[in-house]
Amino acid sequence: MFKMPVGLYEKALPDNLSWEQRLTAAGQAGYDFVEISIDESDGRLARLDWPGSERAALRRAIENTGIEIMTMCLSGHRKYPLGSHDPKTRRQGAEILRKAIEFAGDIGLRVVQVMAYDVFYEPSDAESRAHFTEGLHQGCVWAGQAGVMLGLENLDTPFVDCLGKGLEIIHEINSPWLHLYPDIGNLAAAGYHPPAELALANRQILGIHVKDALPRLIRGVPFEEGIVPFQETFQALAHTGFWGLLGVEMWGDMHPGDPIENAARVRQFIDGVV
Repeated sequence: MFKMPVGLYEKALPDNLSWEQRLTAAGQAGYDFVEISIDESDGRLARLDWPGSERAALRRAIENTGIEIMTMCLSGHRKYPLGSHDPKTRRQGAEILRKAIEFAGDIGLRVVQVMAYDVFYEPSDAESRAHFTEGLHQGCVWAGQAGVMLGLENLDTPFVDCLGKGLEIIHEINSPWLHLYPDIGNLAAAGYHPPAELALANRQILGIHVKDALPRLIRGVPFEEGIVPFQETFQALAHTGFWGLLGVEMWGDMHPGDPIENAARVRQFIDGVV
């Protein structure tokens, strides 16, 4: 029978692991897949330019362990935003999105999460919103050609800090390849009630980022020490008929103790509330 897959963010595990070790550790901790990070660091952005041999090695690691890489957290757009006022930066952001979609199709990822930052290190305005929407529309064309879904994630800036704002962009672009990938911790940190937000986004949700948070604090909050109402949130999610991906977002270097043991404890916690 099918079940709801639960994945683990790669940054929950030590950086010095090989991909085969990382996937094995995630499986041992009880997870079904791993979420790869393509952040704004040069090292992780360089993954998008891996030659065929390195990509083949990653596919072998997936085959050897039986743990897939199903999603990509594409936060590199913080540095190279699609909505930048600088045309060169916009072109770089678009190229990153194109390469990310191509990489996903090559490796077998299902979803590329697009961070809903029109800009991050620049002022946000009507122009940056228009540029972001235009870039994301082009991304949907590439996604359709590759058969890869794009998931728009709500974040910690006013541009898209709730699902209603994300839905406005999705309806404007109107592509079957673009839906929401809500982060319930980000919603709570921004002052929104995750159960109500998920009900609003009925039938538009590809997957859920699961983490705890505090007001305006979205990283490093241990599970059950924040403000996210997990039980109520998952009940609301069930009422929408959701049966998709759950991605546990943790940062191993922000919590005391062994990262793999911490990840395993959170996996058990998820079983208790889903």
